[in-house]
Amino acid sequence: MQDRLRRLRAKLDEKSCDAILVTQPENRRYMSGFTGSSGYLVVSQGAAVLLTDFRYTEQAGLQSPDYQVRQISYDFATWFPQLMGELSVARLAFDKNHVSYGMHQVMVKALGEAKVELAPDDSTIELLRAVKEPAEIAALERAQALTDQAFEHVEARLRPGMTEGEIAWELEKYIREHGGEGLAFDTIVGAGPNGARPHHRAGDTPIKEGEPIVIDMGARVDGYCADMTRTVYLGAQDDQFKKVYDIVLGAQLTAEALIKAGITGDEADGYARKLIEDAGYGETFGHSLGHGIGLFVHEHPRLAKKAENVLEDGMVFSVEPGIYITGWGGVRIEDLVVLENGKPRVLAKAHKLRTK
Repeated sequence: MQDRLRRLRAKLDEKSCDAILVTQPENRRYMSGFTGSSGYLVVSQGAAVLLTDFRYTEQAGLQSPDYQVRQISYDFATWFPQLMGELSVARLAFDKNHVSYGMHQVMVKALGEAKVELAPDDSTIELLRAVKEPAEIAALERAQALTDQAFEHVEARLRPGMTEGEIAWELEKYIREHGGEGLAFDTIVGAGPNGARPHHRAGDTPIKEGEPIVIDMGARVDGYCADMTRTVYLGAQDDQFKKVYDIVLGAQLTAEALIKAGITGDEADGYARKLIEDAGYGETFGHSLGHGIGLFVHEHPRLAKKAENVLEDGMVFSVEPGIYITGWGGVRIEDLVVLENGKPRVLAKAHKLRTK
């Protein structure tokens, strides 16, 4: 954690802040190693303090040896102004994307007459998280390997009449029975026309022969998330499915071949989008090409129209073009890749289409 603290403190210097209050759970875990569900970090140039309640103080001491652990109540007035004075904080950064208006008002009230400026911060720690360390990449590889295994185990057992919900449950059960902490997100299973909704909630719709089935899933291992989508098809493929599937697969493989370090998220998105647009399906690809992933399933960077973030070695992100046709269904194919030596290395190993 010392290197992460060093990098964060350098950012605080750049922003002319004396300290930062960390409230977002994944940021808290990233900066301290603490996995409890409740607590705050305050990091200044000379101190790193983890504040939590009685339930977690022992756990925090074991998980966060680089932090001074303090037991608090959740009444800010009992500890917040005192800590700001102790650390000589005149300007405190806080995550404007996580701190609610109500919490901000609580902080202001607790400070009272104390001369502390609350400085909204835009994603400083999330941007640090965007470039993964080797141990993080290894955890993501383990999560992806379990996701591959779960998909191939369940996909081989798909039969007409199984419901979307049954498929989602079988995937989750496999993940939990084979070492996963759980799901990275609620599994999406979209049978037939339901696949035209990219985030369809798995329900009681049965799968049938002659329809695409979109399965979007991910295991969580050691805190890190996988994310993979495969589109399967029971029975002989019809011409429309073959056409749409080939376009999406071509867009994905093209993007994976052309993406490189130094380009923007907008450029990466454009590689796949142009191919789909040229095939006449541009209006049916309404979401971005991809997103970063790590402790949370949607992180920096963004691979999307107008995304100006620059891709760097060590970033892990999805490549997931799709085509969605109301009344028919959808096709999405998603891999996770890591940028290494300037080029993507695909982490997903599960096959992309097997006919049944």
